[in-house]
Amino acid sequence: MKVQRGYHHFKGNRLSRSEYIQRLVTRALLKSRVPDNKRDSSIIWELKHSSSVVQIARILALKRGLKVEYAEIIAALHDIGVIKTGKYQEHARRGMKIAKSILRKTGRFTDKEIALITNAIGSHSDKHIYSDEPYTELIKDADVFDCSLYEGVDQEYIRTKTPEKLKEYFRRLRRVRKELGLPGKKLYEQYR
Repeated sequence: MKVQRGYHHFKGNRLSRSEYIQRLVTRALLKSRVPDNKRDSSIIWELKHSSSVVQIARILALKRGLKVEYAEIIAALHDIGVIKTGKYQEHARRGMKIAKSILRKTGRFTDKEIALITNAIGSHSDKHIYSDEPYTELIKDADVFDCSLYEGVDQEYIRTKTPEKLKEYFRRLRRVRKELGLPGKKLYEQYR
């Protein structure tokens, strides 16, 4: 009698490509040798943010008719530069190189897929710049939307972003909230 197996909960060797990458990123955080006092944000933040962005990317991919697998992988790896170094400065560009190495080492991705994934990762911090690349825009949207859900992040944007970038961040947030059927936020309306 053959025993039917249930969901694997990210255990074992029968993971999809996306699940494999998500597990790899989570393990990198859990085994990081960069302590919180040397990081720009805590490991707990990175764990929460990484997982949340993957879920938001799934939802946006479904709504936009994009390949969910790519959205998940891009989302899981989008902050790999921060995860590995603990620093945000140039993390998208650094992360692009790290992600390329990770994807190549798996032997499970074509050069075309690696380029699609890493280009989105490399551009995800440029939320004030819009492109015709659907996965690049998806990760920018998922990332900024997730961050906006945490108390105080909007005020941090106001404190640290130039007025031009802030206007585009909030424009992006207004658009994503509308796409998801969520009410607007008065704060975002002030920055048109």
